[in-house]
Amino acid sequence: MNSTLELLNNRMSLRKYADKPINEQELDIILQGALRAPTAGNMMLYSILVIKDEEKKKRLSETCDNQPFIATAPVVLIFLADIERTYDYFKHCKVEEMCKEREIEYREPGSASLFLAASDALIAAQNAVIAAESIGVGSCYIGDIVENYEIHKEMFNLPNKVFPIGMLCLGHYPEDMKRRINTRHDKKYIVFDEEYKHLTGEEFNDMYDRLERKLPKDNKFGAKNIGQIMYLRKFGSEFFREMERSVELIYKHWKGNIV
Repeated sequence: MNSTLELLNNRMSLRKYADKPINEQELDIILQGALRAPTAGNMMLYSILVIKDEEKKKRLSETCDNQPFIATAPVVLIFLADIERTYDYFKHCKVEEMCKEREIEYREPGSASLFLAASDALIAAQNAVIAAESIGVGSCYIGDIVENYEIHKEMFNLPNKVFPIGMLCLGHYPEDMKRRINTRHDKKYIVFDEEYKHLTGEEFNDMYDRLERKLPKDNKFGAKNIGQIMYLRKFGSEFFREMERSVELIYKHWKGNIV
C-alpha cells in the first residue's frame, strides 16, 4: 500500500487537539492543497474563511448544534459556495450589457449554479483534509454549519449568493492519541455496475449486522434497530429540522427571492 492510500485508510475525525498551534506554513500547505482541488470549468466557485478568533469559534460551537470541541480547534475553515464573486466579475466585464446587445437572456444564479458551487466547495474541503493529514494535522467535518443561516450570514458578512456548505476543525493529534478507525459498509452495498440497485431485506441485514450486534437493548432512544436510531438521531431530530429550514432560506436568498 502506498503512502497516499495509507493516509486515506487511516484518516479519522479528530475532536481533541494537542496544545499546539497550526503555524502559518502548515496552514498555507493546507490552503494550497484546497486550492488545487478539481473545480467546475476551473472557475473555483467557492471561498474559504480562516477562523482563529476565539469568540467566533465559541459562537460557532453554539450555532453548530452545540459542540464545545469546535471552540478548542486552533483553526476552523469555513467553505463557502460562492457565485457572488463570479457575478461581480460578470458585472466588471459588462456581461449583462453584452447580452442586451446580442438580444440573449442574461441569467441570474439558479439551482444549477448552487449545486456547482456547493460541489466545488466540498471538493476543496476534502483536498484540505488530505493535505492536512499529510503533515500530521487532523480534522473534523462539521455539516451543522448549514444551520442557523441568518446568524452565520451576519457573523461573516455573507452576501445573498454566498453560503457556508462545510466546515473543518483543524488541529494536531495529541501525542497519546490512539486512532480509532470506524468501519465502512462493504463495497458491494455501495458500488453498483452500470445502474442503481435497491437492496433486499436480507442484504440490509447483512449490511448493518456489525452495528446491530453492538446495539444495546436499553439504548437511550428506545430503538429496536440501527435504522430507528439513525432516523431518531439524524433525520427526525430537531437539529435536522433546523437544517431543513436554514437550507430553504439559503435557497431563497440564492435565487434572489429575498433581498
